[in-house]
Amino acid sequence: MVLAVGSAAQAATAAYFLGLAAVTPALRAHFDLDLAGVGLMIGAISVGLVPTLIPWGAAADRFGERGVMAIGLVGSAAALAAAALVPHPLAAGALLMLAGASGASVNAASGRAVMTWFPARSRGLAMAVRQTSVPVGAALAAVALPAVATAGGVPAVFLVLAAVCLLAAVAVAAFVREPPDAPARGSRPAGRMLDVLADRRLQRLSAGGLLLVVPQFLGSVFLVEVLHTGSGMPLAAAGALLALTQVLGAAGRLGNGFWSDRAGSRLRPLRIVAALVAVGFGAAALLQPGPVVLLAVVLVPAAALAISWNGLVFTAAGELAPPGRAATAMAVSNTANYLAAAATPVVGGFVAQVAGWPAMLALGTVAAALALLTLRGLREPGDAGNVTPPVPRRTPGRRHGTVVTGH
Repeated sequence: MVLAVGSAAQAATAAYFLGLAAVTPALRAHFDLDLAGVGLMIGAISVGLVPTLIPWGAAADRFGERGVMAIGLVGSAAALAAAALVPHPLAAGALLMLAGASGASVNAASGRAVMTWFPARSRGLAMAVRQTSVPVGAALAAVALPAVATAGGVPAVFLVLAAVCLLAAVAVAAFVREPPDAPARGSRPAGRMLDVLADRRLQRLSAGGLLLVVPQFLGSVFLVEVLHTGSGMPLAAAGALLALTQVLGAAGRLGNGFWSDRAGSRLRPLRIVAALVAVGFGAAALLQPGPVVLLAVVLVPAAALAISWNGLVFTAAGELAPPGRAATAMAVSNTANYLAAAATPVVGGFVAQVAGWPAMLALGTVAAALALLTLRGLREPGDAGNVTPPVPRRTPGRRHGTVVTGH
């Protein structure tokens, strides 16, 4: 139940983090914006989210995920409902920034719920389910919100999103619980926040994730342009392949989670995925602008693999954390990912415009290869050269942001 509710809460925030892009024409008409203006309005969500991830993570580690997620979701609902009432784009943008800052609580705390409730042998798949809720929530919003905008306009869109967040807050308050042996709410975690921020392993892991976001967003943002504008594929076919890429990427997240549980490692599968992404994007760069069918056969799987790795990094970050600091560690990793996500479309578009689509695809290859180098030799709990992972055990009085090992 904790996993189901946490995943639903993550999908609720993804509905406005990512789903509002589906109603940009309606937003432009309602607020009288140009393309740059609507981009800034939607981007305000990320502006609010990025600087608040780590504070929310620290709060979840100290006070538990239930209260942190519920408060954040109520804040998101209030901001979105208020956005339905304001006519000025600057006011709406400020409220969307507040919604992003509030929704960051779910990004930080829902992963901690997985870390505390699931043992290492099944944690990878559980985290993958939680991570897969992001594209699922975005996809549902992309289907539903245009119809809502047509029927009731932009205010109705914001009110529907607010209602979804409020329902998620109620579910979190009703069903999310701390593990039976968790320390008292408000007690200070054993590990210090400075220990998290100074951890060289977490820094390398976060840098590797940041680099892997580059091919992920190059593939997601520009796949249609590469196939349609760059290679002449019909627009409808290119759009269908983008949808297929997202479905394959979501399935890949689940598969990677299961694989990491079976392997007793998060980083070994992650390094293999990074290598395959580098090879795939490199092959696509060589094929463009060659036969479009062959290009699609190479690029779609490469882009799907580039979507599939997030759960591995997120779980590894929680398992590398000092005692009681899992949410903080995952928030640090997530902050790096969001920074790369903000920069990659701008940089990728510039490279494509100046040097062409092959150069942009090669940028994905370089970033994935650098990620592989960054992750090379990085050790994780249980990765001591054997194939049998330690068996986690619960220890009274300690949180389980890291695995306490025993055999």
